[in-house]
Amino acid sequence: MMTLTIWSDFACPYCYIGERRLQKAIEVMGLTDEVRIDYRAYELDPNAPKVVTGSTPERFARKYRLSLEDARKKVDEISALGREIGIDFRYATTQYSNTRDAHRLMKLAEAKYDRATVERLNEALFAAYFTENLVLADHAVLLDKAVSVGMNADDVKAVLDSDEYADEVRLDEREAAMRGVRGVPYIVFGGNFAVPGAMEVDGFKMALERELRNQKQAEEAQDVHSCGPEGCKL
Repeated sequence: MMTLTIWSDFACPYCYIGERRLQKAIEVMGLTDEVRIDYRAYELDPNAPKVVTGSTPERFARKYRLSLEDARKKVDEISALGREIGIDFRYATTQYSNTRDAHRLMKLAEAKYDRATVERLNEALFAAYFTENLVLADHAVLLDKAVSVGMNADDVKAVLDSDEYADEVRLDEREAAMRGVRGVPYIVFGGNFAVPGAMEVDGFKMALERELRNQKQAEEAQDVHSCGPEGCKL
C-alpha cells in the first residue's frame, strides 16, 4: 500500500484542484485500491473571521494589490482550472471564513470513522466551499455535511461545541512548519519525497511512478543476504 500525506486547506483553490488531479492520476494508473491518502490540516489564515466580510474578488484585489477588474479575471482563471478537471468551480462567489472547525471535523472523522467516510467528508467540505459557496465556519453547514457522509450527528455537535481536536490541527501545522512548508497543497509520497503545488495529471503520474520504483527497490533490498538479532536470511 502506498501512503500519501497531503497538507491542505478547504479554502485553497489549488488544493481542491490538485487533489482532483491526483485522484485522476491514481485512477488512470489503476492504483485506486493501492493508495491511501492521509489528510493534514493547514490553515491559510488561522485568524480569518467566522463571518463573511467581503467578496473573493475584493479580497484578491486587496491581498495582491490588483484592480477589482484584474482580481475578477484572476479568480475566473482559477475557476477555469477547476472546471477543466470536472469540478463545478465557483470561486468568485465563495464565502471566505475561518476553516479551523472544518479541520477539527476532519480529525473527528479520522479518529472514529473508516477511510471511505474520511474521503467523502474531505470532498464534501471542498464542494461545500467551492461549488455550493457555503460558509465553512457555520456549524450548521458542517453538521449537515458530516451527517450526509454518514457521521453521527450527536458526535459532530459535541465536537463542534467544544475545542476537541484543536490540538491535533495545531500539531499538523507545526509539522508543516518543521518541514518548511510555505504553501499548499503539499504532498509527501511515502515519506520519500514531497511535491509542492497542484501539478498537472501527468506530473502526478510521474510522481506515483517514482514512488512505485522506490517501493520496489525497498522490497528488493529486503531480500539481500544479511544477518540480524533474529538470525540470518538463508
